[in-house]
Amino acid sequence: MGVVRFASVALTAPPRPTTAEVEAELTEHVRALAGPDAVPRPEQVAAVQAVVADGRRTLLVARTGFGKSAVYFSATRMLRDRGWGPTVVVSPLLALMRDQVAAAQRLGLVAETINSSNTDEWDRIEAAITSDAVDLLLISPERLANQGFRERVFHLLLEQPMALVCDEAHCISDWGHDFRPDYLRLRHLLDELPSWTPVLATTATANQRVTDDVASQLGSDALVLRTTLDREALHLSVVDLPDDAHRLAWVSEHLDELPGSGIVYCLTQEQAGQTAEWLRLRGHACEAYTGGTEPEQRLVLEEQLRANELKALVATSALGMGFDKGDLAFCVHLGLPPTPVAYYQQIGRAGRALQRAEVVALPRPTEDAAVWRWFEQVSLPPESTCDEVLLQLSSSRPTSVPTLESVVNLGRSRLQTLLKILEVDGAIRAVKGGYLLADEGWTYDRDKAERLRRLRREESEQMLAFADRPGCRLRFLREALDDAEAEDCGRCDRCLGTVRTTDLDPELVAEAGRHLRAGDVGIEPRRQWPTGLDEPKGRIKPDAQARWGRALCRVGDGGWGPMIDEVLTGDRLLHEDMVRAVAGVLKRWDWEQRPGWICPVPSRRRQGLIDRLCSGLGQLGKLPVHPALVRIEDGGFQADQANSAHQVANVWGRFTVDPDQLPEGGLLDGPVLLVDDECDSRWTLTVAAHLLREAGSGPVLPLVLRSR
Repeated sequence: MGVVRFASVALTAPPRPTTAEVEAELTEHVRALAGPDAVPRPEQVAAVQAVVADGRRTLLVARTGFGKSAVYFSATRMLRDRGWGPTVVVSPLLALMRDQVAAAQRLGLVAETINSSNTDEWDRIEAAITSDAVDLLLISPERLANQGFRERVFHLLLEQPMALVCDEAHCISDWGHDFRPDYLRLRHLLDELPSWTPVLATTATANQRVTDDVASQLGSDALVLRTTLDREALHLSVVDLPDDAHRLAWVSEHLDELPGSGIVYCLTQEQAGQTAEWLRLRGHACEAYTGGTEPEQRLVLEEQLRANELKALVATSALGMGFDKGDLAFCVHLGLPPTPVAYYQQIGRAGRALQRAEVVALPRPTEDAAVWRWFEQVSLPPESTCDEVLLQLSSSRPTSVPTLESVVNLGRSRLQTLLKILEVDGAIRAVKGGYLLADEGWTYDRDKAERLRRLRREESEQMLAFADRPGCRLRFLREALDDAEAEDCGRCDRCLGTVRTTDLDPELVAEAGRHLRAGDVGIEPRRQWPTGLDEPKGRIKPDAQARWGRALCRVGDGGWGPMIDEVLTGDRLLHEDMVRAVAGVLKRWDWEQRPGWICPVPSRRRQGLIDRLCSGLGQLGKLPVHPALVRIEDGGFQADQANSAHQVANVWGRFTVDPDQLPEGGLLDGPVLLVDDECDSRWTLTVAAHLLREAGSGPVLPLVLRSR
């Protein structure tokens, strides 16, 4: 991060509260936060005592809804009242920051947050920090990586005795299910803080491995406080249904039977949008909430759910750890996350201030596994990729990320993650214009990488078996988090021997199936060649671009997805119903002019499948098929290319337009339907469309069976 140094600042610790003062003041603070009859939990007392009175670095592992934020709110109030500087809370969650800014006001604390969503407020907040008018500052771990923030803000904080809180501390651990590379920067900061600095780390989802890892980074004298992970309000059950049509029908039929308001979790943005639309069509007040939801709209949706104006938000993990609604009455999962820890984290949104909350899982074993495989990544890429990155760097001239992408076969997000890890490890330095090599002695930790891969596989296997596991469901989750007090809950469907009904109206199931299969997937055209290439480069000329395309389904969807998956793996033939379904996509396509012919994309793996699809569409639409594109050179397989630069380089120059395959008189100037089996990066379709347009074809309309 560029390590923050204290050498130039001589600080002494202000007074601390006594043990008796801690308990009395904590009780007063808890009542201000939770009501006049509230009393502190023993573990809350122990945590505040350890941090502010005893000066011990402390890790608090406590279940969701325990009141971890009350611990550092109260600690901040006690310290500020005795002349300490502000408390800095490092949190990965914007929603949590927003909630805590409001909650802290109940203790008379002035809380502010500096993050990417409020840049217009930074000058005002920095001025308030300078005048010591901020009690609690919430920042994301990514702020620690920002040089401007370190120079403008952090040095002001470090000139006075401050306290540090690391919220969601499992993110600091390589073992954590939500590992965030920028959290690693806290390790350096912790090493540089004066030994008497109050330091608290909190999390609800750390098993013993993660707990030991985080505690070791706090220091050899760190105190670990663990509470039971039982959630007495939660009643877990599983509904085993054959496909997504049945699952959507079940949710729409039973949603109103669930108490209050809640969350319906989905794995992907597309699934969340499709599910929310279905539920609205069935008369339910539901909206989608995903990573693609604009920040302003997120705030609106969160407030609508808090006010019970919505029955449910249909959400991805974007509505996760940071959302707090005490009376959230249910969580329904249409598909499961890939780890027991992530599942416990999500269901922990429910029942915080209720005596009973329903947790219902509708697993999608085949679809879930497909999505997990697609999103799967470990903290460290293969050793060869790390070595390749380091070989491209020098110690004197910065190398940019786009330049690295053109050489290193790694997607942008994974490349940036790797660069952050290498930077924090001291192997490279981030400078203006890119990265420099800093330590040529860095070595890849093979043992750690293999442990992480093995752990991910084991956790996924556990979740695949979740529905059929014998025994108490909550006990399984608590044991996965190494809760030493785990026991049968006595409340779940396994403990009670109850089974939720799976009887559904066949007409409702059929309607849900039609809804799932009616949502055509758009394919946005590429408009810019990737940077870092000698050729092609720059903007793609508008008249050489593909038009918007269409796909029958997406990876992991519950309509045509399972059948198309089997077609693409060779386990099922492309039958007439599927061809007619693709033809239905064409009928619904709002093109300006009907295509005049069909051109298949050359394929080494599935040419027979593509040809059958083109032939079937040609017969149904009375369109001629002309294989105008031919392969002139083999490269690698496109599925093995991880970023845009490699994907374009892999297909550029591999195809050409063959005059012998053209209709008499040359290319038709009307629109052409460009047909492929599936679309991932869109670069194969982009290059193919470019070639056809350059050869004189009319507008190119991509059409595929499946899109990512």
